[in-house]
Amino acid sequence: MADVNRGNRPLSPHLSVYRPQLTSITSILTRITGNALMLAALLTVWWFLAASSSAEYFAVVDGIVTSLLGDLVMTASLWALWYHLLAGIRHLIFDNAMGLDIPTAEKLGWACIGGSVLLTLITLVII
Repeated sequence: MADVNRGNRPLSPHLSVYRPQLTSITSILTRITGNALMLAALLTVWWFLAASSSAEYFAVVDGIVTSLLGDLVMTASLWALWYHLLAGIRHLIFDNAMGLDIPTAEKLGWACIGGSVLLTLITLVII
């Protein structure tokens, strides 16, 4: 029997009910960057396959990969790689039952974001 005092509330928590928190956003971003890295890997494999196919085909693919759009995709992939690595370390810390309190979890989240941007910039300067 349904509770008549329930009001007009959803039956279960939903994205529209809760304000996004840094910890949830960074967790979702970890999943997104993991999937994006698979696409970047496919782009890299395509480039290698083109190099082993023919000079003409490689010129076409290399033109795409080294274009402005290709550079943006590769730079975003570099950031995703650093972010995903730092988020993985963060989750290893969580798996050891450390840093689970909200202030520490938020600091680790900001460390993942800031650290990934900083490491991306350092990598771009070195390259």
